Amino acid sequence: MKVGLFVTCLVDLMRPSIGFAALQLLESAGCEVIVPATQTCCGQPGYNSGDRASALALARKVLHEFEALDYVVAPSGSCAGMIRAHYPDLFKGQPEESRAATLCARTYELTDFLVNVMNFSLPVKNIKKSIKTITYHDSCAGLRELGVKTQPRALLAQVEGLTLDEMDECETCCGFGGTFAVKYGEISTHIADRKCENIAKSSAEHGTEAVVLGDLGCMLNIEGRLRRRGDMKTQVLHVAEVLAEDEPQ
Repeated sequence: MKVGLFVTCLVDLMRPSIGFAALQLLESAGCEVIVPATQTCCGQPGYNSGDRASALALARKVLHEFEALDYVVAPSGSCAGMIRAHYPDLFKGQPEESRAATLCARTYELTDFLVNVMNFSLPVKNIKKSIKTITYHDSCAGLRELGVKTQPRALLAQVEGLTLDEMDECETCCGFGGTFAVKYGEISTHIADRKCENIAKSSAEHGTEAVVLGDLGCMLNIEGRLRRRGDMKTQVLHVAEVLAEDEPQ
């Protein structure tokens, strides 16, 4: 089975360790992983801003790079959601419409793919981690566009010695929303502060050491706000980094 890893531009530029962790997990699941070297963006920023022409150009590039593979997997509910949920609208009436529909049906967020396609269990040698108590933030796109909720929790439950304590409002937005955080900074900050308060409460009540999630945009937003509020201790980790054999750096 040939699986194309859509690394995402944020992972590539800001936290490559997530991409390597995703690669390790997919290979552990028995996949032959292909990482097209020319891949860039899925087109979501342009699409969300109303620039359909630029978004379509990038979507056509993704289609060309990945359509020959059996599956497309992204360590991001946001980017996987863009391809799976929004490419049908973007390609509507275009010559590539049917080809794009096939690609969309084969595109998955990482934990969804591991659980529901590969029926993956963590290798025993990967199960111990230095962190002991975590909480989980459900990123909007993964949860609402792709139904990613139980999948990451099912995988995290296999990590020996790791306790998941759910924070209040774990499904509530962190305030990022892509270009929303740029256009509506004050509203975004208020939402992020509320998320940070819930994380702090989990830390105070349950000794939470890290907040774990599946989307780097949310990670950057939450971590940035935590640090600005003076929290230098709480780690912000991608679920792939927690599940992979190597500890995040």
